Amino acid sequence: MIPPAAAPAFLANAGWSDAAIVPLAGDASFRRYFRVLDGGRRAVLMDAPPPHEDPRPFIAIAEHLLADGFAAPRILARDLTQGLVLIEDFGDLRVKEHLDADPAEEMATYARAIDLLADLHRLPAAQVPPYDRAVYQREAGLLTEWYCPAIGLDVDVDAYVRAWDAVLPVVEQSASPTVTVLRDYHAENIMLIDRVASHGLGLLDFQDALAGHPAYDLVSLLQDARRDVPVEVEAAMLAHYKAMANPPADFDAAYAVLGAQRNAKIIGIFTRLWKRDGKPRYLSFLPRMWGLLERDLAHPALAPVADWFAANIPADQRHDALQEFAPI
Repeated sequence: MIPPAAAPAFLANAGWSDAAIVPLAGDASFRRYFRVLDGGRRAVLMDAPPPHEDPRPFIAIAEHLLADGFAAPRILARDLTQGLVLIEDFGDLRVKEHLDADPAEEMATYARAIDLLADLHRLPAAQVPPYDRAVYQREAGLLTEWYCPAIGLDVDVDAYVRAWDAVLPVVEQSASPTVTVLRDYHAENIMLIDRVASHGLGLLDFQDALAGHPAYDLVSLLQDARRDVPVEVEAAMLAHYKAMANPPADFDAAYAVLGAQRNAKIIGIFTRLWKRDGKPRYLSFLPRMWGLLERDLAHPALAPVADWFAANIPADQRHDALQEFAPI
């Protein structure tokens, strides 16, 4: 977490020439974040190095969300050539740590996050690409591309694609509106901020936003890859959302299909982070992901995909199959 060489000059040009730069966080991509401190001022420096990262989608979605009244970080300065962006600092209180410290706040905090989604879903989608069949299939395919080889399974990939083709029309032909899908809306990407607007919640990590089904971000939030969300909380929050959004009758089926699709994708991504990127800690999340995936597969709308899993990935090759490689 050494600041990029171009950071001091970039900050000087932005009016932060005397600021200290301290490590803040990295993530599952090539992006890194640093806190910039200058007396009483503080901001966050995003290092999104080209060609691996492009900060323009983050900037575009941030500005779209801000225009619609949501609390995305304000863009203070940018250098697209260097991949450097100075953004508003929302502090350190993420929803995850807040709930770890005060579990009694779980229902109330998740209700605020659901309220925000309901507000977002009342608005036209941002000008972003569609979340379409090609994207769904590419993402679901990460499981067969990375997980199955990692555990030594030779599976029927063509049948896997056909199984998803059989269930995705539930999402594609839904009567639900097309909305802005943030795609990583969960407890580690939502900040508690001292602001009345946007339900006091600050949004992060939305640069991959697409236009798609409203159930997707509900899945991201309520079937969290990194945090156990009790099933009773998930059920209560889905009921809370439905009371506000009045979704069509096919909503539960779409939620299950998108849950299975997202969880299959994440199993593949977390395996790739270990195999390709040398980040074995992500393997510790796989038992949770398999549990969530299997729960989604139990929905009747997922029958073709559930049949494929039953035929291709035995139960003993799922939850704990890679735990020997996870750090203790």
